[in-house]
Amino acid sequence: MADSPSDAGTVSYADAVIELRTILDELEHDDVDVDRLAERVARASALIESCRARIESARVDVERVVLDMEDDAGDS
Repeated sequence: MADSPSDAGTVSYADAVIELRTILDELEHDDVDVDRLAERVARASALIESCRARIESARVDVERVVLDMEDDAGDS
């Protein structure tokens, strides 16, 4: 299934944000199917976790690059 919680890590960050907005729109309207509600909330939770992990990974990468640049500037 393409939108199962377990495959949230395979979706790009941009696509995850788009999907989260879609889920939010569904949940904000009273026409959400109660049988599908738990599934959509679980999917949103998995997407949020995936996005947070990607943001943290990017933060670590940026810090590493900045430190490398500072080290290179100190060697000059």
